Amino acid sequence: MKSVNIKSYCKINLSLKIIKKLNNGYHKISSLITFCNLHDVISITKTKTKDCISLSSPFKKHINNKENTVTRILHLLRKNRLLLDKKFIINIKKNIPHGSGLGGGSANAASILNYLNDKMMLKLRKKNMEDLANQIGFDVPISLKKKNTFLTGKNKQIIRLRQKFKLNILVVYPNLSCSTELMYKKNKKTSFLRPKVNFYKTNKKKIIHILMNESNDLQNIAIKIYPTIGSTIRLIESQKGCYFSRITGSGSACIGVFSSMRYAIIAKRFMKRKYPKFWCAVSKTI
Repeated sequence: MKSVNIKSYCKINLSLKIIKKLNNGYHKISSLITFCNLHDVISITKTKTKDCISLSSPFKKHINNKENTVTRILHLLRKNRLLLDKKFIINIKKNIPHGSGLGGGSANAASILNYLNDKMMLKLRKKNMEDLANQIGFDVPISLKKKNTFLTGKNKQIIRLRQKFKLNILVVYPNLSCSTELMYKKNKKTSFLRPKVNFYKTNKKKIIHILMNESNDLQNIAIKIYPTIGSTIRLIESQKGCYFSRITGSGSACIGVFSSMRYAIIAKRFMKRKYPKFWCAVSKTI
């Protein structure tokens, strides 16, 4: 049967603020999120036998093939009496490092959910899609749409922004897998400020200026546990044309936003010479 390929784009947290620690140990956060053209490729083929999900990537050894997000979304749809008579052969070419904070697994689940809802005529409405996505993971609802997104930290509110920032980004993954649970557990912050939503409704020039004064509240914790992250960020920041550098999500991937793609490419070459075993890529936001 004919195979269909879909792209699963990676997520980048341009800023991340912890605004409240909950009684259950979790946190409310606000974050400005964008998507860039780095992506996994998911190949889907219908079959009459049984599901077969495989991964092809240097990063696959870190992923549980039986309990990845794609397996879980298929199980969840069938549990809700959807796709009961549909089986698939799915291969995921993982170009996005696992455990990097780039949301690769979440994007995979969201891409599959979007595809099946559209092509299998599931007729799920926006609220149903978000409810299903939430059951897989916090980032999955965010990845249902590839738009600049602002998390307000208020009742899981997601605001999709109309603006396209068109940022030039260098991504450096220092071959470390940060535990999101550990990063938040180690957080000792006690003073919280709720951001203003309108803060991010602006143009590209202003957003660069704003972001240069923003931060990721998990960064100092990540650096304390993994000093390599700190040295990677400082080295990216020292490159010509770099506006700022910080971790994305809970790490360990470090991003640098540059004034031009040329400077981003030059910085990538420098980082590869300095750290030949690190995974590096340049990209533009979409």
